[in-house]
This record gives sequence, structure tokens and C-alpha cells, in this order.
Amino acid sequence: MRNLKVENNRKRSNFETEALPHMDAMLRTALRMTKDGSDAEDLVQETYAKAYRFWDKFEPGSNCRAWLFKIMTNIFINEYRSKSRSPVAASIEDIDDSYLYGQLAGMESTENPEQRLFAKILDDDVRKAIENLPDDFKLVAVLSFLEGFSYQEIAEIADLQLGTVKSRMHRGRKLLQKQLYNYAVTNGYIKEKAQ
Repeated sequence: MRNLKVENNRKRSNFETEALPHMDAMLRTALRMTKDGSDAEDLVQETYAKAYRFWDKFEPGSNCRAWLFKIMTNIFINEYRSKSRSPVAASIEDIDDSYLYGQLAGMESTENPEQRLFAKILDDDVRKAIENLPDDFKLVAVLSFLEGFSYQEIAEIADLQLGTVKSRMHRGRKLLQKQLYNYAVTNGYIKEKAQ
């Protein structure tokens, strides 16, 4: 009985040390996913409850943050599917790949245009544009742009093929470019070509 109590204390201590520091990031992302404060808190609470229940499955030394995001994403997707919502179809074929990013004023060729853009203008309007993406594109955009996960990590978190992640990022970028073009011109981040 005493060994069980010691083991439970060790489990709780390890969980608190490894998992709890990621709670703010989890809540930010949950809020973007659910678009509702109460639902976001419920999602994070359910994520942490499930993570604690399966803490013995977590491999010490691996990426706890990615593991937690995978749990949260799976819970969200299952909830999303249970409400039988279908993804929104988006036609974005009319937008050129470099529509906005290629227009960034003074961009050096060695810079990553999307990182530069989001580092410069990631404010409420930009966050709103990301949150207004269709759910399939929003998830990968939030995990990449706002949480800094690599494509491979996103594939693992969202249980998607790497090619699917890349495709959704490509299409999501095109949607964001279209939404943010006027914002970027108005705020002087790009210059409109003279006609």
C-alpha cells in the first residue's frame, strides 16, 4: 500500500513537472479551435485528465508538448466528428502561391516569408484571419504559425499523412494571403504595384 502511494506521488510530480508548463499554449490553441472560452477550458481539462490517466504511456525524454497537443487534437476531432460537422469546402485556385508573400517590401531571399510576415503583423486581425480558416486548414495553421510545430510534428499530432499536412498548409496559406492582402497594404507591410 505504501509503495502504491509513493508511486502515485511520483507520477503526480512527474506529470506536474512535464505537462503543466504547457497549459497556456494548450488553452490558446483550444480557444482557436473551439472559438468559445468555456469549450476551450473543457477541452484542455479533458486533455489533461486523459493525459494523466495515460501518463504511463508517455515516454520520458520525448516531446511532452507534442504529446499533449496530439491528445487535445484527437479529442477535438472526435468531438467535431460526433457533432457530424463537415469541413467547409474552399475554392482557392485563383490565388497565386506568391500573392502576398512575394509582395513583402524589401524581403531578402534567405528569409522565410511566412515567418517574417507573421512575426511582424501577428496581431488581433491576423489571429482572426487564422481563426476564420476552415477547420482543416485552421488546425495546421495554428500548430505551425502560432505554436511553432514542424510539419512532421503536426502530422503526428493531427494523425495525418505528411503530404496532407503540406497540402493543407499550402491551401491555408493561400486563403490567408487573400484575407491579409488588404491588411498588409493598409499597414505598409507591402507596397501595391503601380498600375
